[in-house]
Amino acid sequence: MTQSHPRINKAVIPAAGLGTRFLPATKATPKEMLPVVDKPAIQYVVEEAVTAGLDDVLMITGRNKRPLEDHFDRNYELESALAAKGDTDRLARVQESQDLATMHYVRQGDPKGLGHAVLCAAPHVGDEPFAVLLGDDLIDPRDPLLQRMIEVQEQCGGSVIALMEVAPEQVHLYGCAAVEATEDGDVVKVTGLVEKPDPADAPSNYAIIGRYVLDPGIFDVLRKTEPGRGGEIQLTDALQQLAEDEKVAGPVHGVVFKGRRYDTGDRGDFLRAIVRLACEREDLGPDFRTWLRSYVTEEM
Repeated sequence: MTQSHPRINKAVIPAAGLGTRFLPATKATPKEMLPVVDKPAIQYVVEEAVTAGLDDVLMITGRNKRPLEDHFDRNYELESALAAKGDTDRLARVQESQDLATMHYVRQGDPKGLGHAVLCAAPHVGDEPFAVLLGDDLIDPRDPLLQRMIEVQEQCGGSVIALMEVAPEQVHLYGCAAVEATEDGDVVKVTGLVEKPDPADAPSNYAIIGRYVLDPGIFDVLRKTEPGRGGEIQLTDALQQLAEDEKVAGPVHGVVFKGRRYDTGDRGDFLRAIVRLACEREDLGPDFRTWLRSYVTEEM
């Protein structure tokens, strides 16, 4: 891995989903705005992109997603009220989100799947490699997955996906990769991809999680990709074509992630993510952990 490729500075965050698993909470509130402790889930994702050096962020939104734009914009009335009270701590927290990155927004229109959402980013991304971050996966900032993926893409070219080993009975919940080892222990060569296979048909137990670093050649492939599983244009199907033929847009590699990941796409995991993050907070953790121990001991 000695080649050098263009530096990545753009991140794409698909956020047009309806959030049906969290109804009725998401009837009028975007699922990305549901709080994980005291920040909306989407802010964690933007912060991750910025930490990795991606300060140009395009969010793919849809109808009823205006609160996402408002969250990363100024709120003069609120800021004035907090300043008048001398509440500098809360004022700083309010202003933090608006200063994170240069934010852009485009509407997906019809919800035709993740592949279609990524294709909506083509005019903004142009001919540069870029990152895609899904809001359902929160990656602990102490485990710099995205930075590692960018490093691999800059060395190898092509595209890089995040992989995680899961129990065989969970493979059907994810896209799954067939892989070959490389000289780097945490990097594999991806030779094939299957979207949500039956466990008996899965090529491995390496599941795709919601981080991608993509060659812009993926756009041409997505334009020709027919709807697949669920009647949607699947990003996995387009990546499968890249894995089959490196001449299309370079190879596909995977970074095997063994760090801390919080899955907020499932109601149970969403609650577990809140508990874990709250327990680890310096300001909340000590009292919360004491209460939690008491609750488990006395009430359960």
